[in-house]
Amino acid sequence: MQHNIEHRIGDYVVRTARPSDADGARKVMLDTFYKEFGHGYDSTWHADVIDIEGTYLQEPRHGLFIAVREGEVVATTAVRANGPSSPPHPQWIADRYPSGETAQLFRVYVDRAHRRHGLARALVSMACDFVAATEGYSAIYLHTNPAIEGAEPFWHAVAKQIHDARGDRQHSPSVHFEIPIPR
Repeated sequence: MQHNIEHRIGDYVVRTARPSDADGARKVMLDTFYKEFGHGYDSTWHADVIDIEGTYLQEPRHGLFIAVREGEVVATTAVRANGPSSPPHPQWIADRYPSGETAQLFRVYVDRAHRRHGLARALVSMACDFVAATEGYSAIYLHTNPAIEGAEPFWHAVAKQIHDARGDRQHSPSVHFEIPIPR
């Protein structure tokens, strides 16, 4: 059962996603893949986006948090009980953050027209509070694409860098982070 959390930030409502939010959240995610990342949807890595309800809303240890303005979903952040995969990431990272014990943050996306309002920070905070209230997690992990404008500075402001794989030709050129679980 999802924790029902809701906060206001100016004109925005930041809250736990509901089934009726799935299409709006999916739009933010797909727009990010196509417009920001430039690679589009890949079923190998993005199946959760198609099955938002099954992945996030029906799994008690998973969560999806959204920002809404005037009825439109404009930002997302998700939590899954999955550690990073190797490949594309180094094996030592996968070993350090095993599935089941690791809360991995996914889909921290804010529509370009709604950035600079503190939405990502609020959503990440809600996700971390969800992890703290959910049994069985020992770490909060995430990786980011440093080529995306603003991503790396944002994560450096809220998390501890664990590994920078940009110079590693064998693995994804991601930067890996950990966030302490709030107590």
